[in-house]
Amino acid sequence: MDGVLVDSTPSVSRVWKQWAREHGFDPEHVAHVAQGRPSITTIRELLPNADHEAENRIVERREIEDVEGTEACPGAAGLLASLPSDGWVLVTSSTRDLARARLRAAGYATPKLIVTSSDITHGKPHPEPFLKAAAMAGAPASECIVVEDTPVGIQAGKAAGCRVLALRTTMPEDLLEGAGPDWIADSLADVRLVEASNGELRLGLSGAKALKPA
Repeated sequence: MDGVLVDSTPSVSRVWKQWAREHGFDPEHVAHVAQGRPSITTIRELLPNADHEAENRIVERREIEDVEGTEACPGAAGLLASLPSDGWVLVTSSTRDLARARLRAAGYATPKLIVTSSDITHGKPHPEPFLKAAAMAGAPASECIVVEDTPVGIQAGKAAGCRVLALRTTMPEDLLEGAGPDWIADSLADVRLVEASNGELRLGLSGAKALKPA
C-alpha cells in the first residue's frame, strides 16, 4: 500500500519522528527503519522491555489521525481500475484500521482482497503475507507478481517464491537492487494491463529495468 498505491511518507515520517524524540532515539533513523514493516516490529526492537501493544496503539492512533499530505501514487488508481477486483490483493504492514484510513485519504475504496498486519503472525521480510495473498487469489506464488517499494517487502516477496517489481518511490535504487527484485520501475505509471483471460493477467512494463530473467 504505502509507496505503491498511497504516498503516506509525510505522515509516517512525522509520527515516527515524534515517537523517536519522546523515547530518546534518533528521529531520522527510526523513521527510516519503520518503513515497510509492522510498527510493532520496530517497537519491539527499540523498546524490548516496554508494553509493546500499548506503544503500538499509540503509534497507530497517531497515524490514523494524521493523514495530511496522503495521496495516491502516480498511475496506481488507473492501473487498479483496469484490473478485475479478484485479480489482485493488497498486502500491507499497516493494521486494517490504518489501511482503511490511508486508502480513504488517498481516494480509494477498500479492496475486495486485503492482507494486513492484523491478519498475520509474521510480518515482512517473512513470506507469510504474500503466501496468504497468493492463497486468497487462488494462484501459486510462483505465478504472482509482487509490487514493493522497500527491501523488506522485496525480500518477503522473493521468499514467498513470487517475482517482484520494485518501485523507486521510497528508497534509493541501490538498496532496492540489493534485495533482489526482478525489475525496478519508477511507479505504477510504468505498468499497464495487456490482457486478462481465464483468470490470468498479463502486464506490460515500460521503462522498467530488468535485473533477472523473467
